Amino acid sequence: MPESYGKKKRRDVKSRKAADREERRVARNQRRADREAGIIEKGPPVEAADPTDYGLPAIDTVEADSEA
Repeated sequence: MPESYGKKKRRDVKSRKAADREERRVARNQRRADREAGIIEKGPPVEAADPTDYGLPAIDTVEADSEA
């Protein structure tokens, strides 16, 4: 068995995870800066997205309650 068995794959996975962490960190810092500048509101989004914005049919609340 070679001495380097699996090491390259582990190294690749670790570097990919590090890159993903860095990407999330940059996005998080950008959101923080945007909130401080007042571009976006503080906290999580409050209202749910409207499905018709995405081309989906509207949800009928009466029909959804009867299915539960």
